[in-house]
Amino acid sequence: MHSALAVGAALVLSGCGYVGEPLPPLANLPARVADLTAVQRGSNLIVQFTLPKLTTEGMAVRGGVTFDFRAGPGPAPFNESGWAAVAKQLPEPLVENSRAAASVPAAEWTGKEVIVGVRVIGANGKAAGWSNFAIVPVVPTPEQPRDVTAEAVAGGVRLTWRASGSSFRVYRRSGGTPFAVVATPDRPDFTDTSVENAKPYDYIVQTVVKLSENREAESELSAQVGITPVDRFPPAVPAGLQAAATPVSVELAWEPAGDADLAGYRIYRAAPDAEFSRLAESTVPSYSDRSVERGKTYRYTVSSFDKLGNESARSAEVEAAPAQ
Repeated sequence: MHSALAVGAALVLSGCGYVGEPLPPLANLPARVADLTAVQRGSNLIVQFTLPKLTTEGMAVRGGVTFDFRAGPGPAPFNESGWAAVAKQLPEPLVENSRAAASVPAAEWTGKEVIVGVRVIGANGKAAGWSNFAIVPVVPTPEQPRDVTAEAVAGGVRLTWRASGSSFRVYRRSGGTPFAVVATPDRPDFTDTSVENAKPYDYIVQTVVKLSENREAESELSAQVGITPVDRFPPAVPAGLQAAATPVSVELAWEPAGDADLAGYRIYRAAPDAEFSRLAESTVPSYSDRSVERGKTYRYTVSSFDKLGNESARSAEVEAAPAQ
């Protein structure tokens, strides 16, 4: 008896024995998809979700997986089995870096709500259940923006395009960065005031149809348009020029220009019976002309210029005559 007990203890201590009931085999059921999204883009539904890496038991999924991927109108009130019985089987989505995506033609559901769902099936042919369901109201195909143009203007880059609709989305990229939304105008016209001169930009535009419950449908993206804006636009023309004569000078003053790239002002003077010529430059909206002669009448006009040398038109003329 003592011998048998010793042998049993030795087996346990050495790891060669086992005490207790055997563990059941792992089910290897891929976890349910919880982040499925679907949106209408043009005449298609764009569906995306993340491929589960773990099973329902928190273990890594072993072997390959397949998909039970479906879309279709559902019964009211909604139930999974009723929807699955009539939903259309869809081709398997494409998977890249654990992200699955599919483009599904949606014309047959125009005017209806279509429900999209997926089950991820493990190598053993079993699935944990349906994903979250995405409900998409399918509308007539939103019009794709066309004839997109971009031009440099004084305030930045102005974009125009042709498309019917009351809501649009403008995407921009620069310097190799991905496209990102820069504006959501309500008309086919937008001026991008956040650009930098001499820096290249690319733009694409999309029509957006607003639906109930904060949902929306999108058009296909427009053709891409690129531009490198260059500042060829002068500051505003100085306004409110006034001249006051003293015995030894003519004092000029005008309203300051508000342009961000303003560098200064140019003052022009015409002596009696002479044409205008540049008299001086000033960084402030005033100037004292002390090179005058008493008894003569002088005419003055002022322009503004920016840091690149772009000069505005000249202001309205004024005149003054130092007293004798």
